[in-house]
Amino acid sequence: MQYRERGGVNSPLNVGDVYDVKIEDVGREGDGIARVEGFVVFVPNTKKGDSVKVKISKVSRRVGFGEVVTEE
Repeated sequence: MQYRERGGVNSPLNVGDVYDVKIEDVGREGDGIARVEGFVVFVPNTKKGDSVKVKISKVSRRVGFGEVVTEE
């Protein structure tokens, strides 16, 4: 797998990618937090412990943002 370098940080994420993730924690704004290869992904409308399929909608230097596709 090729990683894109974004601002000096190698990201394993690309917009449109789909991943099965487990929500590990909840951020200050209430979004679920998951990790893909150690890279943080914020997922709205989820809670700690959820296992969901997410589609990456945005990637910034240090984090990604995803939307739930289907819940498992």
